[in-house]
Amino acid sequence: MDITKFAIPEIIFGRGSLDYAGQCALRLGAKKVLLVSDSGIEKAGWVQKLMDILKKEGIDWVYYSGVTSNPRDIEVEQGARFYLNNGADVIIAIGGGSPMDTAKGIAIIASNGGRIRDYEGANRVSRPLPPMMLITTTAGSGSDISQFCIITDVERAVKMSIITRTLVPNISIVDPLILQTKSETLIIQSAVDALAHAIEAYTSTIASAFTEMQSLKAIDLIIKNLPCAVETRSLDCLEQLSIASVAASMAFSNASLGAEHALAHSLGGHFDMRHGVIHPILLTAVMRFNLQGAEGKLADIGQVILGHKLGAAHETALAGIEKLDEFFATFKVSQRLRQEIGEEDKHFLKPICQMAVNDACVLTNPRPPSWQELLSICEEVW
Repeated sequence: MDITKFAIPEIIFGRGSLDYAGQCALRLGAKKVLLVSDSGIEKAGWVQKLMDILKKEGIDWVYYSGVTSNPRDIEVEQGARFYLNNGADVIIAIGGGSPMDTAKGIAIIASNGGRIRDYEGANRVSRPLPPMMLITTTAGSGSDISQFCIITDVERAVKMSIITRTLVPNISIVDPLILQTKSETLIIQSAVDALAHAIEAYTSTIASAFTEMQSLKAIDLIIKNLPCAVETRSLDCLEQLSIASVAASMAFSNASLGAEHALAHSLGGHFDMRHGVIHPILLTAVMRFNLQGAEGKLADIGQVILGHKLGAAHETALAGIEKLDEFFATFKVSQRLRQEIGEEDKHFLKPICQMAVNDACVLTNPRPPSWQELLSICEEVW
């Protein structure tokens, strides 16, 4: 077996685990916290609850709410100035991927300077970051676990992938109770995001025994529990989706992703689309493209989705992909690009694919694509 590494934060998991946020912050040496979140989490009451928890432990805070969906480079850079100007010492984010990625970007600039675009790619952050605690309010993005940070470069209209071990937070808090306040749409989009993480991590060229077991478990839990979570809002099912998200995040953080995420970054950056919207459109098409380079692994995934093997690996893999298409069709999600992008914008697909082929996630795709092949995938799902 090759030498491998497996990096994860300290994870505090379970119903009511948010209540331990103050004690965890004290362990990080917090005296004045930069708290990062957004208006949706505020309205749900979770920001105030977290403030009350910090207050109970005698911890001061300043609050940065300049976060939008698909966080922008300018928001991150403003947040870093806010952190420095207020003399904060620990960064805590509560929310989905947007607040958590914003917090990571703030941490990078606060300790390393420059602009966030300076750190695009892998292993370009040289100085240690401020202590970070991330509290997820979704079961999907994985930013609270991973060494990834996705920030939109407004000028280039692309989602930048920033990947470095230093982005793994000190502490991740995963409280399934928070999912009870999420809409059906967010539950579906988050779970599909985690599913895409698990599938692409499993087929990654740098997957290991440590990531593969996490990927397959995450796929199994999502297929079995997402319908129940949507139909009944059962806390048990929501908790299983949280477990799946953590497992998928452990996997992709250490194994990276593939061409589907590369396309999702470029499409999402240009059209300001959430990952959870793009994955049901692209994922199975990319899986079919990857059959040539990862038939055995896609057969493993097919066996989990189907619950059994078929005669040959190719047959099992194809049947699993078809079953996944059927699975997506049971939810209120788009499965064609034309459902999200107007015909008048179709001409943007060529430059988007030319951008996507240079995304860091392409490096670990099991079948190296050209931009023309990425464009063919987009046309296939149009």
